[in-house]
Amino acid sequence: MSTEKGTISINTENIFPIIKKFLYSDNEIFLRELVSNAVDATQKIKKLSAMGKYDGELGDLKINVAVDKEAKTITISDKGLGMTADEVKKYINQIAFSGAKDFLDKYKDVDDKNPIIGQFGLGFYSAYMVAKEVEIHTKSYQDEPAVKWTCDGTTEYALEDIEKAERGTDIILHIAEDSEEFLEEAKIEQILTKYGKFLPVEIEFKENVINNPTPIWVKSPSDLKDEDYLAFYKELYPMSEDPLFWIHLNVDYPFNLTGVLYFPKIKQDFQLSREKIQLYSRQVFITDDVKDIVPEFLQLLHGVIDSPDIPLNVSRSYLQADGNVRKINSHITKKVADKLSELFKEDRKAFEEKWDSIGLFVKYGIISDEKFYDRAKDFILFKNTEGEYFTPEDYKTKVEALQKDKDENTVVLYTSHPEKQDSYIKAAKKREYDVIVLDDVLDSHFINTLEQKLEKVTFKRVDGDSLDKLIDKGLNEESVLSDKEKEKVEGLFKELAGNNVVEIKALSSDDAPVSIVLPEFMRRWTDMSRINGQSNMFGEMPTMYNLVVNGNSPVIAKMLKLRGEEKRQTYAKQLYDLALLSQGMLSGGNLTDFVNRTFEEMAE
Repeated sequence: MSTEKGTISINTENIFPIIKKFLYSDNEIFLRELVSNAVDATQKIKKLSAMGKYDGELGDLKINVAVDKEAKTITISDKGLGMTADEVKKYINQIAFSGAKDFLDKYKDVDDKNPIIGQFGLGFYSAYMVAKEVEIHTKSYQDEPAVKWTCDGTTEYALEDIEKAERGTDIILHIAEDSEEFLEEAKIEQILTKYGKFLPVEIEFKENVINNPTPIWVKSPSDLKDEDYLAFYKELYPMSEDPLFWIHLNVDYPFNLTGVLYFPKIKQDFQLSREKIQLYSRQVFITDDVKDIVPEFLQLLHGVIDSPDIPLNVSRSYLQADGNVRKINSHITKKVADKLSELFKEDRKAFEEKWDSIGLFVKYGIISDEKFYDRAKDFILFKNTEGEYFTPEDYKTKVEALQKDKDENTVVLYTSHPEKQDSYIKAAKKREYDVIVLDDVLDSHFINTLEQKLEKVTFKRVDGDSLDKLIDKGLNEESVLSDKEKEKVEGLFKELAGNNVVEIKALSSDDAPVSIVLPEFMRRWTDMSRINGQSNMFGEMPTMYNLVVNGNSPVIAKMLKLRGEEKRQTYAKQLYDLALLSQGMLSGGNLTDFVNRTFEEMAE
């Protein structure tokens, strides 16, 4: 065959600049596309052999990637089915005529365990993002001469016969001057590892196979042991602790979805755990931004999902939402809820031990997904300050006899910081009230959601008011103070509290003489604003609180009996500072003055 000259069939002279600048979002994609093409060619020859359409020796089917820094070339070689001259004209010269699509159409009725990756027919031309010239040396599995195709990125090409001993294709990229960074072996290895770590055909680079062609998500769960899942987790996240448990996804109808999702051990700072789920399409890495596929609250999980039914644009870089994406999203939510329910029912004690980490996922799901609450309501857990766990229904039964208010609402007392709120917790326990621990970053949102779902249940922080007001049974204590004494007490503390509200209340004589409370609605608004990043929307606002003075406390009676206004002011100041100290609000010079004043009083 003599050298043939021709023109590539495209509709515009500007197709190559479009491919180079706009079609692909990142120029490193060229290697993913060319290696994926090589995988396709290899899968095709394996399929033809299995079908009896090719009776030759398959041989070693490794794909080889080589860099020649001196010649300024990158070569991707496969031993797949190769191409004839006519096929080169059809699949290379006619842009967007995908050989993969043509092959699939031809054999669409054959059961396919080795799916073909390509679908758009544009992947090959991503080579021109980094190359000034590309050569194809290819020999078909059919009894046809080998050919060489050459193109320098214009619409002109050359096609000629060559000698080539082995079946398969070599793609040789002559790297452009502005892309010589890709001649660094470390760069190529990094790209191959990123996109080809789990490609279904062995990829060889620098005489080493860099991929695992049979990751656990392509295997049957019945063939795997716990050790296999843990080893794969370490392969993905070598620096992470072992996960709590995992879910193996394996769906073939009404969409194809495989993968393994792991529940990591996490505590409070869940923002750091995002972007740990990797999305693959037929074992080709696509992205770790899975917000359209995985529900928001499950983006804290780790692992891999793989689906050929997730629609991609031609660059395979961005997801395009459609019905399948929504179905996959719902399916993943259901699988997670089913797994959690199964763990709860089979081994509640083990589930309770994992709750500190699991709870964050469950709470986030309940807040962000209306349907998830219906699936999760039976395994939501409250942990009290004694370390005991209860479902909401169990807990309501436990406390409703003592913790019902005058309106028949069950009041759930909670602490957001057991150490700082210890005195309030002990006061509650003195009355045989129970206190649960809600100290996660999401708990303010979680409480709001539960109050909408649980009938006649309200949540109040244990330091949010006096116990008589937190659980208002409609029984009012009589004040032992006269109106004149109340006025005097209010005057003493108003001077200290500034713009904050001072309340003189007739409480039990056992309650604290002075306490600082932040109304529940204000506390939640502050916490939620902080989580939502809105704390500085109107500038840094000072904390407003109520100063509650227990008029029935013997300590207040003692203060009123002191001789001299100055002594009463000093006494009131000491009580006020103690109230601030109990809430962690006394610091700096005020704390120093309080300590010195206390020493002076002790010395008297």
